Amino acid sequence: MSSRDLILGRVRRALADVPREDTPPVPEVPGADARYERAVGRSYLREHGARSAAETVDLLAENLADYRAIVHRATEDELPYVVGRLLAARGSRHVLVPPGLPPAWLSAADPARVHDRAGSTPRELDEVESVVTGCALAIAETGTIVLDGGPDQGRRRITLIPDHHVCVVRVPGQVVASVPQAMERLDPARPSTWISGPSATSDIELDRVEGVHGPRTLEVVLVREG
Repeated sequence: MSSRDLILGRVRRALADVPREDTPPVPEVPGADARYERAVGRSYLREHGARSAAETVDLLAENLADYRAIVHRATEDELPYVVGRLLAARGSRHVLVPPGLPPAWLSAADPARVHDRAGSTPRELDEVESVVTGCALAIAETGTIVLDGGPDQGRRRITLIPDHHVCVVRVPGQVVASVPQAMERLDPARPSTWISGPSATSDIELDRVEGVHGPRTLEVVLVREG
């Protein structure tokens, strides 16, 4: 008997004295998965309203701003100068660089590059003012950026410790409308970080404090592909 069979057997025994009409369908073996999917159903909307690609990107920008992220738009040629301007405006002397970040993105920036190394301590990372990354994708309906540790994003910690995060999103290719669409494109075997605005929390008086669990400032650059 497999572990799966053992667990499902325990579930059935636990529900033995409950009227059948009051219980959700319990998978049975073999062939349980397909029957369970049919019983549960997946009737929820995968996207709320029909939008063009441009309208989806506009919705993303609107929801990012609603979460207090700072949104910029640029062409691929303009991107290095936009990134350089954002780092200069922060007065950043050092910038964290993921291993696969395209060199051109920082070609117009002056700060010293600090590379993502396994041996870097939290104290060392805390001395870096900014980090520049790409993303796995962005979700328009929720204003969420998703990182999955790809080469242009680096380890999760480099986007949590610095106070300033500049995240580049290629549009429309990296933009999806909804969470269900995002789940279809993400690799479940990769660690993911979902970011909706800068890190923030509130106490019982609802006084908002930013930068507690991550960057105090999130700047998102929407770069038109092609």
